[in-house]
Amino acid sequence: MINSIEQYLARLKEELSGSDPATIQDALTDAEDHLRTALNGLADSDSASREETLAAIIEKYGTPDEVAAAYREIERFTPPAYNKPVSYREKEPAVVEEEIEPEEPAVRDTRPLYLRFFGIVIDPRAWGALLYLYFAFATGIIYFTWVSVGVSLSVSLMVLIIGIPFAALFILSIWGISLAEGRIVEALLGIRMPRRPRYYRKNMGWWPRLKSMLADRYTWLSLVYMALQGPLGVFYFCLFTVLIAVSLYGIATPVLHFGFHIPVSSMNGIQYYFQDWITPFTFIAGVLLLLATMHLAKLFGQLHGRMAKAMLVRI
Repeated sequence: MINSIEQYLARLKEELSGSDPATIQDALTDAEDHLRTALNGLADSDSASREETLAAIIEKYGTPDEVAAAYREIERFTPPAYNKPVSYREKEPAVVEEEIEPEEPAVRDTRPLYLRFFGIVIDPRAWGALLYLYFAFATGIIYFTWVSVGVSLSVSLMVLIIGIPFAALFILSIWGISLAEGRIVEALLGIRMPRRPRYYRKNMGWWPRLKSMLADRYTWLSLVYMALQGPLGVFYFCLFTVLIAVSLYGIATPVLHFGFHIPVSSMNGIQYYFQDWITPFTFIAGVLLLLATMHLAKLFGQLHGRMAKAMLVRI
């Protein structure tokens, strides 16, 4: 018999062992929120009646194994963006139950190498990753500025009476921004991220809550992630802007050369042109470089998504 909410959460976490960490965090958050809300106002009750009430609540909400099974089923039919849903195999439920693992929704690409290379142009994960890497330039500057200003003001104002409340609000904002960043990562990179804000007891005072947040490694990992997002966003933007510009110039070279007679460069009044036989090769090189850039964007998106999952998911 489960005698406390903490015991229920521990059992639920054990039942969800092997599932996606973001799924575990959402399940624990939902369960704790529901159970504590249902038990709200029973602080003065005797322990026996409290245990009986908790048992009744659990009976309605579901035992840990039932809740874990429900979350696994939900995850199976609601994969992150750009991951193929499994509903297309509903005609073979027994096979689906055995073969499809919700923790690894991505299917291994068995196409020939040349099809994988040229097929990147219709891969939504590559386009989503490229969009995220450019979007990270703006969000990185915002995150880096917010962290730098927030940390410096929190430390400098600590000697004043408003220092502690300001620090508490700053940490709360970090948690909120981390949740929003996770939603962006899931939408554009297809990496499963938490969909619920972390639960905290509503009757907890602001001082205990602040101490709990400061002691939580999730707070500090989120700060480090946002600080890293600044230089990473600039790096992504510069790298892919140069690669895309060079590849598009190579693709456009035949048109610029034969159609408009635009020189490659001009120096001291002397104009330089490609020889006619070179322009087809510049076109081919530009196409190949553009495709390689898309593959690189997809790779960087996967690596960044793993970093975000490691730093922004708390279980």
